Amino acid sequence: MSRAMNAIETLPLSSSPDANAMAARPALLSVEGLHSGYGRIPILGGVSLTVGEGEFVGILGHNGMGKTTLLRTLMGYLPVTAGRIRLGDEDIARRSPTARARLGMGFVPQGREIFATLSVRENLRMGCLLSDRDEDETIADSLSVFPRLKAYLDRPGGALSGGEQQLLALARCLCGNPRILLLDEPTEGIQPSIIEEIIETLQAIGRARGLTILLVEQNLTFIAGLSERVLILQKGVVTREIPPEIARDRAMIEEFVGME
Repeated sequence: MSRAMNAIETLPLSSSPDANAMAARPALLSVEGLHSGYGRIPILGGVSLTVGEGEFVGILGHNGMGKTTLLRTLMGYLPVTAGRIRLGDEDIARRSPTARARLGMGFVPQGREIFATLSVRENLRMGCLLSDRDEDETIADSLSVFPRLKAYLDRPGGALSGGEQQLLALARCLCGNPRILLLDEPTEGIQPSIIEEIIETLQAIGRARGLTILLVEQNLTFIAGLSERVLILQKGVVTREIPPEIARDRAMIEEFVGME
């Protein structure tokens, strides 16, 4: 047996230090036997997972194994062909992306997808469209979390650095007051100093607001530093749950999931 498999097989399925505390948390997101794909091309082949309220969960896997497809299906951008998705007490598998956002699901896609020609302020206003809170209060609250953006309020989003654009994408998403945040490769193309800033900020938000995060990421330091549990996705299904300390070992992860 390989070193990676030997190390992982000796661990119980829920073996992180806070496993008992996590088990006691009510489930915020529950996914059962989820199937989805692109047209007639199936990608997800029966994904099942649960994320507790206030929990940070990471997802690792090969490129092309369905990580982005999973997040896009959870957000409603791809159709569910079989299975269930529950957000709290609500079955959302047939709900629109807008309805899911109103129920508290936020999504920061790979590539950030900010509005490049709109100012930072206008980008934040777009994030407020589905919120019932006062717009000025909501934006001020978001800027208190990401103070770096205050100096750029009148600058076009496309003029920001990659890291600053990621901060803007996160800040815009928070304007919608999400209960759970779906993050797809948030560190892609970002300098290390801003990666550390994102980790610290998300941890602070989690403590202060009870925010829940489901994270897809290839940066092992980031996913291990932020996640309480890490799920392995292979060929469209979750095959293993590992604790963050295993995810920190690049040699093990490279051997186990073939990451480069």
